[in-house]
Amino acid sequence: MADDWDDLVLDEDFIRSAGTTEPSARARMLAARWRDEQPEPQPWRSDEPPAGWFFSKRRRRWRRR
Repeated sequence: MADDWDDLVLDEDFIRSAGTTEPSARARMLAARWRDEQPEPQPWRSDEPPAGWFFSKRRRRWRRR
């Protein structure tokens, strides 16, 4: 008794050929929020660095012992 699922190969081509895609939860949340109120334009690069990132005042010096 042969089963129809025995010959099925779940390789990359099979997975990529799937027609259904769904937006991420974050994309759905932002789309719902923006339906009510459009976001204000944001500059691509701002003058302020991200908090606690590269421009921290605390610096460490690595010394070879």
